[in-house]
Amino acid sequence: MPDIRPNRISREEITENFSELHPPLSHPEALIEADRCYFCFDAPCTTACPTDIDIPGFIQKIRSGNLRGSAHTILSENIMGGMCARVCPTEVLCEEACVRNLHEEKPVEIGLLQRYATDPVLDEDTQLFSREAASGRRVAVVGGGPAGLSCAHRLAVLGHEVTLFDRDKKLGGLNEYGIAAYKTVNNFAQREVNYILSIGGIAVRNGVTLGKDVTVTQLRDEYDSVFLGVGLGGINQLGIEGEDLPGVENAVEYIADLRQASDKGDLPVGRRVVVIGGGMTAIDVAVQSKRLGAERVDIVYRRTFDQMGASDFEKNLAKTSGVTIHPLARPLKILGPGHASGVLFERTAPGEDGSIADTGETFTLDADVVFKAIGQQLRDGVLEDGSIKMKSGKIVVDNNQSSSLAGVWAGGDCVLGGDDLTVTAVQHGKVAAIAIDHYLRTRENGYG
Repeated sequence: MPDIRPNRISREEITENFSELHPPLSHPEALIEADRCYFCFDAPCTTACPTDIDIPGFIQKIRSGNLRGSAHTILSENIMGGMCARVCPTEVLCEEACVRNLHEEKPVEIGLLQRYATDPVLDEDTQLFSREAASGRRVAVVGGGPAGLSCAHRLAVLGHEVTLFDRDKKLGGLNEYGIAAYKTVNNFAQREVNYILSIGGIAVRNGVTLGKDVTVTQLRDEYDSVFLGVGLGGINQLGIEGEDLPGVENAVEYIADLRQASDKGDLPVGRRVVVIGGGMTAIDVAVQSKRLGAERVDIVYRRTFDQMGASDFEKNLAKTSGVTIHPLARPLKILGPGHASGVLFERTAPGEDGSIADTGETFTLDADVVFKAIGQQLRDGVLEDGSIKMKSGKIVVDNNQSSSLAGVWAGGDCVLGGDDLTVTAVQHGKVAAIAIDHYLRTRENGYG
């Protein structure tokens, strides 16, 4: 019989296990850290930031005690700077580019300094932005995740009226439903959403699904332009025997259930958990299963350890949390009968051309629960067939996030080249909003 049940460990242990992963800096700590910045003229950290934040600039303002100015520098480029300070893989972006690394020193803790500057804005509900004069133009934004919220906010600041459509009860997308609970606590995702909406000019329509309740064609007819930030609601399948057995779960849905649970201890967790995949979602569901009391958690990935999509920090977090990672193995069959009891794997070997080859050697891992974390795809029926150019199941866009369909822009995970990062999605939304504003003010009807 499968051993799956809630409350495997005490409530006190669960509370401790899901406390904040990176506590904030105190005032003295922030000043000491800010003093470590060299304030480079060419600022490789800024170059490495997907949203082009002037990192030396905001750190200098922290040094001078101008926290409001520091926050404005950050949020002017990245309106979700508070969330990105918590979840952005700074170790492979701005902090990796820090010149202190060249001297084998610890890089400046840019992420924590960014949080130090931006948290007071939300804590004190300080509005740093104002709207320009009304343009008289209306824009539909589909998707309330980072890309959609970023686009909607910038469009509202530029004076346009925005209607934001989202299928979920809450806005925030993966920030609300898809990030490990220990990375963002105290309802921060919704606090940030509320701050973004407080600029005004953004009407929200929840419970609206693109392709079901409304189509791109209808939105183009009703609005002056459209932005699609619909994410990837479809789940990739393993395509192996036993995949439909009870106990085989979607990692994304489990993480969402955990994020929304009023009592995390009430969520059932298996004694033995196997996670198939190598990205951030795989790490998140594995670590959280362990922190809910699973005795054994294994991650299995078909390529090498270095080729895993998760960052080195995340992989190390998994290992130090008691998760075992098995690279170079692919699932052959989920064992039953009646309920998942394990997974049969075949070991793989890397080829010279980057491919992998089967070796014929197999092994089995026992499991009460098997999580699929092998990526997502655009949900079937979201777009009218042939209306927008697609490639590899994603929307093709240009450097301005414009799609092949006139008046329609897109960003976030649903576009080709998206990398499953909040910071990248925010940049897509910002770039698209600036392009949409230009389009609305200069198109042939003489507007502007």
